[in-house]
Amino acid sequence: MKESEKKTIDSFHELYFNGLEGETNSHLRTLWMGFPCQKCPLDLWIYQEIFAEIRPDLIVEAGTFHGGSALYMAHVLDVLGKGEIITIDVVERSPRPIHPRIRYVTGSSGDGNLIDQLLCTRPNDEVRLVILDSDHSKNHVSQELRLLAPFVTIGSYLIVEDTCVNGHPILQSFGDDPFEAVEEFLKTNTNFIVDSSREKLLLTYNPNGFLKRIG
Repeated sequence: MKESEKKTIDSFHELYFNGLEGETNSHLRTLWMGFPCQKCPLDLWIYQEIFAEIRPDLIVEAGTFHGGSALYMAHVLDVLGKGEIITIDVVERSPRPIHPRIRYVTGSSGDGNLIDQLLCTRPNDEVRLVILDSDHSKNHVSQELRLLAPFVTIGSYLIVEDTCVNGHPILQSFGDDPFEAVEEFLKTNTNFIVDSSREKLLLTYNPNGFLKRIG
């Protein structure tokens, strides 16, 4: 990618995230079927491509918020005719969408006992995908990576969201974030690689965050 192209993408990323002057940013005004879904729509398009390819039996989402993203994923799974979602958050909010494929869990995605309770008895032959979108501090994301990476099946994905903060390219002063957690994780874990092909739509909240399990 040319440097001029990257600057253009980064400028639009900042404008999209921060919003036009005098307006609430697009990020906070994104809804799925009436429920807040604070994700980039281009990333959601990539998610459905991944789901269609790997046909997951289980999606684990760390960070529920109002449940809009869980509902979006449930509707994609409806089209595929299979799969369920376990979505975890430390805060129990209401209302959240009700859907037979969604299971809400109150707790921390960094709690090893909770993760073992939820996943250790799952079938060995199911396809599992994990999305991290809770506390975006480096320490918390590193803990999530340590706990949840082993449950991702080979050929599936561990998606680390909001690697765009701390200057990648937005929120310059955020501090160590998911991007740095991923960098550190990949230095010692050769079972995952960055699948940059998932950034083909140019604007993504998850640069270097689409991790594919290869071993």
